[in-house]
Amino acid sequence: MSNKQKKQKKKKKFPWPMVVLGGVLLIAAAFYFANRPGISKHGSGPPKIAVDQQKIDYGDVRFGTNKSFDIEVTNIGGAVLRFSREPYLEVLAGC
Repeated sequence: MSNKQKKQKKKKKFPWPMVVLGGVLLIAAAFYFANRPGISKHGSGPPKIAVDQQKIDYGDVRFGTNKSFDIEVTNIGGAVLRFSREPYLEVLAGC
């Protein structure tokens, strides 16, 4: 083996640019997953629905009379709340 070949073998250095690039990519991925859009800061886990009124009682109402009410629906979970079907209200017996 000649001196030139020995020097070339000795010159192999640790791949620092690849290590630095890998570290930068890991840090970028950590920031991305920590600040993903659609994740709530106040809750954790799957989406969870909360309604301010579980029961609405108007008492006696004449047939054909229109009544209205407001309810507040809130997502208290950690992920985005999506409906697979259009939401509806159910009228229970006795109404």
